[in-house]
Amino acid sequence: MITTITLNPAVDKTIEIDTFRIGSVNRISSSRVDAGGKGINVSKVIQSLGGKSRAIGILAGKNGEFIKEYLDSIKIKNDFVFVEGETRINTKVVDPVSHTNTDINEIGPMISNENIDKLWNKFYESSDENSIVVLSGSIPKNVDKSIYKTWIEKAKEKNIKTILDADGELFKQGIKAAPYLVKPNIHELEGLFGQKIDSIEKAVKLSKELLSQGVKIVVVSLGEDGALFVKKELVVLAKGIKVEVKSTVGAGDSMVAALALAMDKGYDFEKAVRLAVACGTASVMTEGTQAADIDTVMNLENLVQFEYINY
Repeated sequence: MITTITLNPAVDKTIEIDTFRIGSVNRISSSRVDAGGKGINVSKVIQSLGGKSRAIGILAGKNGEFIKEYLDSIKIKNDFVFVEGETRINTKVVDPVSHTNTDINEIGPMISNENIDKLWNKFYESSDENSIVVLSGSIPKNVDKSIYKTWIEKAKEKNIKTILDADGELFKQGIKAAPYLVKPNIHELEGLFGQKIDSIEKAVKLSKELLSQGVKIVVVSLGEDGALFVKKELVVLAKGIKVEVKSTVGAGDSMVAALALAMDKGYDFEKAVRLAVACGTASVMTEGTQAADIDTVMNLENLVQFEYINY
């Protein structure tokens, strides 16, 4: 069973504005609202691919009720802890003329240690060595930045496979616990090591440093240039697929969903590479943070090109 944990979910409001201008009155040409948060996005994509997952996390207020009702309506298993306050709204401003995406993200409610423990126990008590947990996204302001590190350490006590997709201090601390798989983008990898990555060779070198710290698989998303997949004695560079970009939000989550599903189903490495790249590409072709349909993903899988490289 795959479980996604989202500590700071959001209602994602995506608005489209032609030639968005700061300091001026802007007219919205279209808008949509989605249940969001990185872990929730992962669960949505897993379901779109025909897989199953359980979404857990922290919700609050009417926005939280909207998210739960949405997940219930599309039959994604979920088990959230409700707290006081209000789940945040994240506004995405998409300008199709200037080809820009602007995110305006709220903070979200505070969470007590009691509720943090309650949430973790929901997962831990019902999981075993066949379980996979996805730890992704931001956390409430008052939660310690080492929480993912702590949870990865606890999960490993039961041989639960962990996937970490976070940035900044969350990523830096989480790496110390050696999660099974990490999926930084190129900028997050640069931030972790404090180095500019100006070549694939350097990206491979730094990824292998993570392997030396106990991580089993490193997947580095390279945006429109594709993705790098690194594991012991095996490095694959997948090329990006040129498509019309409608929204870049959720592309990384889609890749994580594909990787989690590949682990759960026991897909071989090449299948996992193709599926991850296809899902990430399908995501940018889709408005808002809705999951791309499986037919689009399957068509894109056939277009994925990759090579084995030696560095």
